[in-house]
Amino acid sequence: MNQLVFLVDVDNTLLDNDRIQADIKAYLERRYGAPCRDRYWAILEELFQELGYRDYLGALQRYRVEHPQDMHLLSMSSFLVDYPFANRLYPESLDVLERLRQWGPTILLTDGDVVFQPRKVERSGLSEAVNSHVLIYIHKELALDDVEARYPALHYVLVDDKPRILAAVKEVWGNRVTTVLPRQGQYAHDANALASFAIPDVTVDRIGDLLD
Repeated sequence: MNQLVFLVDVDNTLLDNDRIQADIKAYLERRYGAPCRDRYWAILEELFQELGYRDYLGALQRYRVEHPQDMHLLSMSSFLVDYPFANRLYPESLDVLERLRQWGPTILLTDGDVVFQPRKVERSGLSEAVNSHVLIYIHKELALDDVEARYPALHYVLVDDKPRILAAVKEVWGNRVTTVLPRQGQYAHDANALASFAIPDVTVDRIGDLLD
């Protein structure tokens, strides 16, 4: 039983996922045109509604079904898999992980598919920064029993950009968790989301502020 365990989200918490999405859109438009970009993104959003996370490779597979003879899609898969994720880390995000590890086990807790999300975590350097302590679920807020079994603790600190996730975990763990919201990315600036869910215990403007 640990005294304290830190659970840190990846997308828009440690890694600028909004910027990654913008790069993907720009690449699609540049290489294949705006109609292709718009259709791919529509499929991606459809999958997001079905799955609860964005399945970039799954959307590409579904787009291919609509365009089975388009060989240009092969370069798109390479762009996704070989994307330089390390270039999209927020400033001081690795320093924050190093600092947290001095106080207790630090685990990356994220949602995603079983190919692209692990690739993102590995190529960004985040997996190495936490000695491969990485948990990837479909809906992490529904997997808290599994998190507790793997990393039992008297108290948890959850750092996440999504007010919905913070509120859901707080409802389950109550005073056993301190919720931290870095105001980064689209969800952390969604006025409706901020008004709809419980106020986090701690709010910072950027992940690097946790060093203070």
